[in-house]
Amino acid sequence: PKVLLLDEPLGALDLRLRKDMQIELKRIQQAMGITFIYVTHDQEEALAMSDTVVVMDEGKIQQIGTPEDIYNEPKNAFVADFIGEANFIKGTVKGMQGNDCVVTVEGREVTVETDTPRDAGAEGEIVLRPEAIRIAPEGLLPCTVELSCFMGSYQNYHVRLEDGTLVKITDSCPLNKRVFEVGERAAISFDKDCAHLL
Repeated sequence: PKVLLLDEPLGALDLRLRKDMQIELKRIQQAMGITFIYVTHDQEEALAMSDTVVVMDEGKIQQIGTPEDIYNEPKNAFVADFIGEANFIKGTVKGMQGNDCVVTVEGREVTVETDTPRDAGAEGEIVLRPEAIRIAPEGLLPCTVELSCFMGSYQNYHVRLEDGTLVKITDSCPLNKRVFEVGERAAISFDKDCAHLL
């Protein structure tokens, strides 16, 4: 066929077999060179299996793009929160700096990417993926650790910013690094390329 329709084909499989079959289906699709329309409610599976992702909400298309674009540059809060985990930090636009936007968060200036220029004084939300955030004794935004959980290949943190915002962090390199305990004061930082202003 020119187009193969797959409606949740891996839904009944256990996790390991599901992962193996994702790779096998991707291999078949690339070898045959035909279009697969693949319906899934598993966001990770959608990213792994796709060349193009369509995110819908209540029957309306919210965003169409490559898996990388959908994940790294969501068009709105629904897409950001639906595909993977996302943190939302409120701020006020101070101004533009080339193609980047300078935003004031808790009295501190941060530089982030944006799709469209913003006027000074506009409110916005910075979207940050948990794996894009660094935690250290000192950094950009002070916080207090509320959860510190070893997950094997990564350390999971929940921290509370001074304005009350909860931020989730996935530290993928916990070995030979300082582990922060619940109740400790710390700070988070991130690179401007990993932050996106909605």
